[in-house]
Order: sequence, then C-alpha cells, then structure tokens
Amino acid sequence: MAKKKIDQNINQDKLSKGAYSLFDFTKKEKSFLIVICVLISIAGLITPYTYAAMWFGFALAAYSAIANDSIQTIGTFIASNHNKKWYWLWLFMGVIFVGTVTYSWFTFNGDVSYQRLSVPGLDKAPTSFVFLQLAAPIVLLIMTRLRMPVSTTFLLLNVFTYKAGTIVSVMFKSFVGYLLAFSIAIAVWFILERFVKNYLKGKPAPYWIYLQWITSGTLWAVWIMQDAANIAVFLPRQLNAVEFSVYAGFVFIGLGFLFYMKGDKIQGIVNEKSSVTDVRAATIVDFVYAIILFYFKLYSHVPMSTTWVFIGLLGGREIAIALGKHAKAEKRNAWLFRAFKMARNDVSKAFIGLVVSLILAFIINDGVRNEILDFF
Repeated sequence: MAKKKIDQNINQDKLSKGAYSLFDFTKKEKSFLIVICVLISIAGLITPYTYAAMWFGFALAAYSAIANDSIQTIGTFIASNHNKKWYWLWLFMGVIFVGTVTYSWFTFNGDVSYQRLSVPGLDKAPTSFVFLQLAAPIVLLIMTRLRMPVSTTFLLLNVFTYKAGTIVSVMFKSFVGYLLAFSIAIAVWFILERFVKNYLKGKPAPYWIYLQWITSGTLWAVWIMQDAANIAVFLPRQLNAVEFSVYAGFVFIGLGFLFYMKGDKIQGIVNEKSSVTDVRAATIVDFVYAIILFYFKLYSHVPMSTTWVFIGLLGGREIAIALGKHAKAEKRNAWLFRAFKMARNDVSKAFIGLVVSLILAFIINDGVRNEILDFF
C-alpha cells in the first residue's frame, strides 16, 4: 500500500489562526527581526562601557521615540501632505527641531529638555547602565512596529527614575491630560460636526495649506518642549557643544528617514481616523493638540505622556463626530460603537506600554523598588 504523501507546505488551512499570524508576521518582518536581534546583541555587549552605551542608548531612543510619537505631531502632517515630496516636509520639520532644541540649550545652560529632566528623580544623569535600560528603546521599536501607541515618556523615563514619587507625578499629569483632551475634543468636534461641517466640504481653499503648515510646525515645536526629555535622558543633563551637535544632528537625520518612510507602520493609527487626510481636519487636530500641550508645558516641569493626551484627543474626536451626525438612532449607535472601540483599543495598547515601563522601573531601580516594597 502506497504511503500517503505528506504535504510539507505551511499554509493557513493547516495552522491555527493565531499560529499562522505569528508565522506570517515573522515571514514578512524577517529583516526587522534580524535588526532587533542585532540591536539586542549589541546592547548586551556594550552595556559595561558607559560612554559607548550612553550614545548607543541615545541613538535607539531618538529614533524609537520619534518613530512612535510621530503619529501625534507629524502624523496628521504626513497624512494630509501625502502628495508632497518627502524632503520638503523633512526640511521644514527638521529646521524647527534644531531651532527649538537650540533655544533650550542656550537658555537653560546646556539642557535640551526645557527643564523636564531637572525634576527630582530625573535630575541625575546616569553614570552607568544596565542591559534593560538599553533594551527599553528596543522594546519601543517592537511596539511601534506593531502599531501600538505606546507612551515613550513612561517607557524611557521610568527606567531612569530613581524615585517612585516622580513616576506617580508623571502618571497623574498624563492621565489628567488624557481626560482634559478627551473632554475638549468632544466639545470642539461636536460643535464642528453639528454646525460647521457644511462649511468644510468640497475642495479646501488654498489658505488651508498654509494654516496647516503653521499649526503643524507650532505643534511640533511644543511637542519637542515636552518630549525632548525622552531622548536626552541617556545623556548628561548639560551638553557641551560637541554633544549638542551630535544630539541635534542625529535626530535631524533620523527625521529624514522617518519622512522617507512616510511615518512607517504606526502611521496607520492616524490614517484610520475620520478624515485626517483632509488638510482642514488635520489643521484643527493639530491646533487643539498644540494648545493643550502648551498649557501643560506652562503648568509644571514634570514630564508627561503626550501619547495619552493624543489618544484622548482622537478618541474624544471620534465620539463627538459620531454623536454629532444627523442620522437615525441605529446608524448613530453603529458609529458610536466604532468610535468607542477605537478609543478602547488605543487606550489598551497604551496601557500595555505603561505596565511594561512600571515592571522595568521596578526591576532596574533600587530606589523605586525599595519605596514600593516599603509602602506595602
């Protein structure tokens, strides 16, 4: 009796859905996974060498933080200017970055974080590194690739914070930011959907392009004031001229790569939201977001998660649009369900990043660990 031929092919019919998804991801992302393995190996080897580890960690943090947070600031800018040459977008945002950090460097005696790293718990530059501190931005790269809007503030700053109270302050300010952005977004976009939407139909007037570039540039500058600390946390708290040049130059080049990639995988989170590819919608999102971030910049020097503010803004916006639509109750309920689902998914993914950062902070920092254990 002839033996039945064994099918050696791996296909979806012969694997469970979950197993196939993992196989498919591995197959498609082979190059990315190789890069991750190389970075992890380098991190393990370079950890004992403090100066080299500092710059390696900075390089990883710079790209991973901006790649993840690009959805907040330049995400809508990329989405609504998809027909523009990438290098013009890069030069515009790149020059703003250099100008913003240069101002902080001059004004605050070498500090490029707008004093966000001067708060207790973050005011001391690392004198040595452990592997998990260098691994944190690699984890962020992976989460970004999975389209997860993870808070870079939580993931990168928490692993260097030596006071649990600082982590609590950052979390509190971030959650307040989420609630405020969520509430403001519902109010603003409900009014727009009900009373202004008819004036925003058709082809945008030419002046909307200029307004959007102005608001996007302003938002980008305000975001840098808030989140430059996430990149600079690996570095000395006061940079000399050479260190500052490396810092600004590396990020400038990294921005070019990001614009060339059109925001990479994480850009999909912005693109799936209602009408953000419309220049008018993008301008309004950027304008409201910039105002909220600037308010919190003036509020205190404590760092905050701009990611949580952003997902609160987008979540409230989607719900307001659903509430404001003139339609039958059944159809409006379907829109509301979709909006709540989007908001829930974004919060869930951001919460995963928060949990990971807290675990890393507990493992790495003796001060944080002792404070938590003493509390219990």
